Amino acid sequence: MAQDGRAGRCRAFIGSFTAAGGPGLVTAEVAPDTGALTLRTAVQDLPDPSYLALSPDGHTLYAVSETAEGAVAAYRVTGDRPEPAGAPVPVAGSSPTHLGLYDGHVLTANYGCGSVTAVPVRPDGALAGAPSGRLQHTGSGPHDRRQRGPHAHQVQTDPSGRWAVSVDLGTDSVRVCTLEGGSPVLHREIALRPGSGPRHLAFHPDGAHAYVVNELTPTVTVCRWDAAGGSLKPLTEVPVLPRAPVGDAYPSGIVVSPDGRFVWTATRGEDVLSVLAVEADGLRLTGTVPCGGHWPRALAQRDGILYAANERSGDVTWFAVDETTGMPRYDGSVRVAAASCVVFG
Repeated sequence: MAQDGRAGRCRAFIGSFTAAGGPGLVTAEVAPDTGALTLRTAVQDLPDPSYLALSPDGHTLYAVSETAEGAVAAYRVTGDRPEPAGAPVPVAGSSPTHLGLYDGHVLTANYGCGSVTAVPVRPDGALAGAPSGRLQHTGSGPHDRRQRGPHAHQVQTDPSGRWAVSVDLGTDSVRVCTLEGGSPVLHREIALRPGSGPRHLAFHPDGAHAYVVNELTPTVTVCRWDAAGGSLKPLTEVPVLPRAPVGDAYPSGIVVSPDGRFVWTATRGEDVLSVLAVEADGLRLTGTVPCGGHWPRALAQRDGILYAANERSGDVTWFAVDETTGMPRYDGSVRVAAASCVVFG
């Protein structure tokens, strides 16, 4: 958990869309007993900091600027409020929606143009300058409006640290990459069901399974992950809703419990959180609960508490999780206009 170096307080960081009235990058104090959030500061110098990632040492926070131009920025977070660690760096890609740290670089998933950009990181955590490389995705899918071309939606490091894994909604595929000379290089592309629209991937703590939440169909694809070979094998696809949605459902966030017993997803059109029990090479939907707001864009969890960033209702809600069933129980909320994500150390 990120901590204030002087006060020793546990903190969370919340991203938001400034173009929709959001306060930018928000810092919140976390109550150690209940997980409740108390808002402390907001920094609005970066347009649309929609997704955030914290450095392993907890001293530096990275944020994408989800704009047509696209950029990434670094902030020092050892004091009372985030302080810029240099100017934002353009990522040579439009509308970056996600970022992750890999092999001394920040990688951004650029949704608008369907690419992954690598930006070097200095030893002190600041961005070293211009991008060192960019991997352009290619392909399309059967959904006429959403899959006319590639749309990289997420990029992260696998649990072994050997690979960078990117999820592309437009091409119905997951790409496994490495870096060569600071440039992302494709190792393997894994096809998922055409039209599924994969959005985000979460690894199981065993390091041998991964779960891909699909945006264009309300499902999760269960996969086996081989870290030695950098290979992902789809096994089965499981619904995240007990019945067909009334309209477009648009699942969004996905997280796995630290003990590996449960997977939680958020679905925006239905405004629900789903609970899936982990079984051998599979998942089983056990129930859903209201998200406490409207349009849950992202999920996060910490110490038995589940958090949802509800974009259109403009709040972050949190839930105590039943240890036996994995079922969330609404416990509170704070107002953050156009909230998009919550991260913890």
